Amino acid sequence: MLSRRTLFGGLATSLGFAGLALAQSSEMASESYINQVHGYGPLIRDPKHLLDLPEGFSYQVISQAGETMSDGLLVPGKADGMGCFAAGDDRVLLVRNHELSPGDFDYGAFGLNGRLASKAARVYDFHSNGLPLPGGTTTLVYDLKTRALVSQHLSLAGTAVNCAGGVTPWGSWITCEETTLKAGDMIGQDHGWTFEVPASATGPVEPIPLKALGRFKHEAIAVDPRTGVIYLTEDTADSLFYRFLPNDRRRPSQGGRLQALALVDQPGADTRNWKGNVLWKQGAWKSVRWIDLDGTDNPHDDLRLRGHAKGAAIFARGEGVFFGKGELFFTCTSGGVAECGQVMRYVPSAAEGQAGEADQPGRLQLFVESGDVKVMNYVDNLSVTPWGHVVACEDGSGPGKPNHMKAMTADGKVYTLARNAFRGDSEFAGVCFSPDGQTMFVNIQTPGITLAVTGPWGSFRA
Repeated sequence: MLSRRTLFGGLATSLGFAGLALAQSSEMASESYINQVHGYGPLIRDPKHLLDLPEGFSYQVISQAGETMSDGLLVPGKADGMGCFAAGDDRVLLVRNHELSPGDFDYGAFGLNGRLASKAARVYDFHSNGLPLPGGTTTLVYDLKTRALVSQHLSLAGTAVNCAGGVTPWGSWITCEETTLKAGDMIGQDHGWTFEVPASATGPVEPIPLKALGRFKHEAIAVDPRTGVIYLTEDTADSLFYRFLPNDRRRPSQGGRLQALALVDQPGADTRNWKGNVLWKQGAWKSVRWIDLDGTDNPHDDLRLRGHAKGAAIFARGEGVFFGKGELFFTCTSGGVAECGQVMRYVPSAAEGQAGEADQPGRLQLFVESGDVKVMNYVDNLSVTPWGHVVACEDGSGPGKPNHMKAMTADGKVYTLARNAFRGDSEFAGVCFSPDGQTMFVNIQTPGITLAVTGPWGSFRA
């Protein structure tokens, strides 16, 4: 684990950054050609080699893996999805996922060799070696006025591969396991579930899987505040897009119906536009219908296959999903002719999930499709800003292609918001905004850094 001193000492002194900076300078020169709109202007190289931002913007590291939290445990690594909640008195709560696999013990909250495991409480599952599984969530309390981290603590323990999730209108975070590991393979419980974590929880919550939301490689969820319908993504190359019609709008634990999206008059449609099979172009709309699924908590990891056989549409690695004003957006990381990524927009029916829905169906749009890695490259987590732009995190780095945060205007024009300048060029994750729209929070997954970004958000130029 890196200490704060080690991190920033290394940032300032590493000779390896010299070559990286030179490589990035040539990219900066072409930045204006990448952007389809001006946005906030070209990115400025960060002298600390952590995060490049437009002029006038700045960042603060508020948490990083290995630090001791307020409960005496350690900040886990692999920070991923994250949600922001108002907490009064200029404070917000951040509930943050940690995408740790069952064997990632040394990166979990209980430290090297599980030395702090005696502090474990309310653990969902244990490894056969007796240690709690390292996945789960942490909760941070942050003061927007003083720009100070007030506290942080473990809020869900013993889960696995907690990738993304989503906020609920009733003040909780639903975290998603991106795995379908079975009990008996060195672990004691089945995985592939979602779990609810109240944002106000001051310690680990009782880990109760929301089995009615299905067992599959979950990625993220979004809740329509009008209807309480929960929408879910799945991270496989042949994924489905799901919705959950709850029996109780504020208590998904009370069960409901899980369904998969299909296109009207095009059963089994392939939305990926792969290998010459181009279904649609950017900006096109399709009317949808929803198919009931059975055996949703099955142990066979075949829900998507059975759903597709019934006519559900296929998507290319559904990842982040976020509900804006009357519509939601979700990413398909490897979708598109160039396989660089797609962003979908869904507008629910006025009778979503109710009688009469077929007469005025919901509509799905191919909102943005990237034709080049310089436009967008493997977009993953996303959020809708308070002013209606979509911000997405890239997870597609390679030689000469550092990960960025890209944003899209309401009409699908793309601009660059930030660039990862840290060594290793890990993915961005967990982007979210404070309720007042003045602070953007985001994670750099490795080595596990959470940042608060502020700046002249009102200076956007089309």
